[in-house]
Amino acid sequence: MHADDQATPPHAPTTPAPDADGWPGGAAGQRDSGEEAAQEDDLARLAATVERLRRQADRARREAAGHALIELAKGVLLERLQCGPAQAAEQLATLAGKAGVSRLEVAADIVNEVARDRIGAAGESDPEVSVRLRAAESAALGARDTQVVAVALLEHALTPLGATAVAVWAAEPGAALSLAGYAGFGPEEARRWRHVPPGVITPAGRSLTERRMIWHADAGLPAIGRLVAGGGRVTVPMTMAGRMLGVLEICWPHALPPHPPRLERQIEAMAELCAHTLDAPFAPLTPSAPALSEVVDLADTLPDPALVLQAHLDARGEPADFRIRHVNERIAGGDGLLLEAYPLVPGGLLLEAYPRAAGGLFTRLLQVHATGRPFRAERMTLGMSPTGVADVSLTRHGDSVLMVWRDHDEDARLAGLLADAQRLGRIGGFEESAVTGQITWNAQLYSLYGMTPGDRPIPLERLRDHAHPDDEIAIGRFLRTVLHHRRFAAVAFRLVRHDGVTRHMRVVAEPAFGPEGRLMAVRGAYQDISSQHWTEVALAVTRDQLADTEERSAASNRLALQLQQAIMPPSHGTMESLGLHIAVRYRPAQKEDLVGGDWYDAVALPSRRVLLSVGDVAGHGVEAATGMVILRNALRGLATTGAGPAQIMDWLNQVAHHLADRMTATAVCALYDPPSRVLRWARAGHLPPILLRDGSGSELPMVKGPLLGAFTDARYEEGRLQLRAEDTLLMYTDGLIERRDHNLRHAQDQLLTIARRSATTLDHRLDDLLIHCNSDTDDDTCLIGVHLS
Repeated sequence: MHADDQATPPHAPTTPAPDADGWPGGAAGQRDSGEEAAQEDDLARLAATVERLRRQADRARREAAGHALIELAKGVLLERLQCGPAQAAEQLATLAGKAGVSRLEVAADIVNEVARDRIGAAGESDPEVSVRLRAAESAALGARDTQVVAVALLEHALTPLGATAVAVWAAEPGAALSLAGYAGFGPEEARRWRHVPPGVITPAGRSLTERRMIWHADAGLPAIGRLVAGGGRVTVPMTMAGRMLGVLEICWPHALPPHPPRLERQIEAMAELCAHTLDAPFAPLTPSAPALSEVVDLADTLPDPALVLQAHLDARGEPADFRIRHVNERIAGGDGLLLEAYPLVPGGLLLEAYPRAAGGLFTRLLQVHATGRPFRAERMTLGMSPTGVADVSLTRHGDSVLMVWRDHDEDARLAGLLADAQRLGRIGGFEESAVTGQITWNAQLYSLYGMTPGDRPIPLERLRDHAHPDDEIAIGRFLRTVLHHRRFAAVAFRLVRHDGVTRHMRVVAEPAFGPEGRLMAVRGAYQDISSQHWTEVALAVTRDQLADTEERSAASNRLALQLQQAIMPPSHGTMESLGLHIAVRYRPAQKEDLVGGDWYDAVALPSRRVLLSVGDVAGHGVEAATGMVILRNALRGLATTGAGPAQIMDWLNQVAHHLADRMTATAVCALYDPPSRVLRWARAGHLPPILLRDGSGSELPMVKGPLLGAFTDARYEEGRLQLRAEDTLLMYTDGLIERRDHNLRHAQDQLLTIARRSATTLDHRLDDLLIHCNSDTDDDTCLIGVHLS
């Protein structure tokens, strides 16, 4: 050791002399404070060292990704210029110098020109974006697993965009998700979200099911991480060859503009990059896909017809058809398949062999192939089965789809319908053979008698033994007619069961004869009419009580009917000269003593325009009906002035506020001009009309307009619509769709779905809406339909 090494460094602290206790510094307080200061200095130096090493490691990773991109570009130049590595490097530097940009930007441009992929397209107009995406790609290609790819993606491509976290989800069978890689989330959060089972709705699960990019605000769905107030996230499917391999989820601490196209292209490029990491040899968290031979073996073990299909891709790499890889023995033997019309053979394409699959079946195949979510349907239309109807099952196994169907047995279906009808009607059937004496009961008859199927059936001739004594005479006549005179007969009686329960029954029976007139059997049925009997008893008991009020009730009903007929105009049929067919429907509330406040109107004005309106006065009863008459008649009168719908609504609001005892109501007023086919309309707190055109339907834009009678200074906007031939316009009150268990938006969406169905006539369409729009608020309903010829 050198002498200099033994000397005290000039800046080293000098150790004080020990005190009486042998401790330096002479005092315990000085000892403690000196040690704490030394420990704090050591921790600070350690933290600084760790931070410095972390920055060096980050810089090394970024430089490695950039170096990989530059080497890739040099390889392209080697091939293009037919030169050596040194000349390629020199050429890259020369290009960068001439352009005044970095070698990384030139390298990214060279790779983009050669690759012509989605990553290049995403960064086409922004060199900085191109460099980030290519750097992320280089880091991903050199990664060991998807976790490293997620970290590289956040570091190279997402952090510059302001994102703070990313999750890479791998799709599993049944639309489950597993966390294959993440960055920006804590280890404990990642552990909690390592697996999302099927049926749990998450942002990533929505993208997997709906097969599209979705921008999310904090909508309350369970999700990895928690959005800060105003934060947002985006989820995008990761696909390869038409299969959904997983979902890429990116989180921001701030709200994002809705669907920015430039950012969407970058995110789609990142999703494509991650999709490659979920394909072999990556994705260690996903179960290994079964080989084709295993799926074939599975199909051969099934007792039903089965096909093994694999996607046939088009030039863009998307499924255009499904190639038949295997048919099981049930098909090969001609069982359950119309082979003459549809020769499904291995190696052929499904749509070529079975063109009608291009509809619903092919759509389901695409969904199962893409998402892995199984599909099952009962009584699906399927031309490959003898009856045309089958129970179908579709499941994905690796890159194959197994299709299994079971022909729907019509006899079994009818037997099932009969059994259900007997159960619902509480009917039990029987047959007694006159040749062998054997008695056959169905399960429902055992239940009516309070017996089990293992018990011995009771012969018809022993019916008296199980009936109430007061019914013996009626039963005797019934048995004599059937068993002696051999004619059809029926009787009502009280069945006394062995458990002491008495049920009111009705039995019918008839003899069955052979070819030579010989009695072969007696067949019949029992029906439990207890509920009907007690209903009749209750009606008999209350008949006297109702007699006193019958006349008043009849008068009240006549008044309600007269009010409804006075308020509601009849169906207008066809306005030939105006080219319109108009149909209307009114459905009163179930409580007949409550007259509703709904109205509709359709009338040709002196100006040759057509007034169309619907409205709903708040409340029920005579007051609501009176207010309805005032507003409807006022609306008719105001429409004759030639004013537009918005002005008419303004005047009608004054009527409701000042002249009609401050009632409130909703309404829609529309004026149709036949020569120009222009519809002008306004609304006052009412649901907008629906336009049906070319097989689709949508609500008209929601123009502004408050309730009638709510404000004195209300202002109403006017909408304008150019109608065409074969258009249909629907106007309705909320009693058509209101439900207590769903919000109004859900009910409107359901109404649109029903309205889009095809209908032979306008009247059939309105009847279909009344039947299938299952409102449950017991409110009256008005509905008007207008069809342009």
